[in-house]
Amino acid sequence: MLNLFFPKYCNGCGAKLLKNETILCATCRHKLPLACFHRFQDETMKNIFYGRFPIENATALIQFQKQGITQQIMHNLKYRGQEGIAVFFGKWLGAELSQLEAFRQIEMVVPVPLHKQRLKKRGYNQVSGFGREIAKSLSVPFREDILLKVSQTDSQVFKKRASRFDAEGIFTLAKPEAIFQKHLLLVDDIVTTGATLERCAAVLLKETHAKLSVATIAIA
Repeated sequence: MLNLFFPKYCNGCGAKLLKNETILCATCRHKLPLACFHRFQDETMKNIFYGRFPIENATALIQFQKQGITQQIMHNLKYRGQEGIAVFFGKWLGAELSQLEAFRQIEMVVPVPLHKQRLKKRGYNQVSGFGREIAKSLSVPFREDILLKVSQTDSQVFKKRASRFDAEGIFTLAKPEAIFQKHLLLVDDIVTTGATLERCAAVLLKETHAKLSVATIAIA
């Protein structure tokens, strides 16, 4: 009855969702270009960070494609208040990672943070729901108070690596003792050049003797 008066729409194509559908209609979910490197022990994403920082495992759920449903989905997540998208993908990926021994070694999930001004403007960190659901599936803590962003930057999503890396904000580690010798899963919404994750990794791994794996909703 609620859906009759307040219908929900697909974040991919905009069609009205059926009673048993959430976030995406069945057609769009079927059309999603999956990455799912964890399913096949595919090191494509892990190799992005080769020589940049030590990494245990890396995966992304979907392949980002411009002018397609993935672009629409990510745009809705970041700019149209559709925080439920992150939860949807977090439950999906979390269920899969919980079945894999490599990811069952994770001891804590940490999201790439937003600067407090960006967080205030948007109202939420678009990756928090994703990370929180993965943490639930792995039965480990989700901590947003570990890694902080102390310098604000404009969106850098589609810039070349050199300019993007130079423009990245500065991250700081708030509670190094909380991650000492732990295996962390660093989560973000999308990886392009890997510069943001590289900056975060440099802070997380400095003098903590931690190990790091990475998971994102999408890879471009």
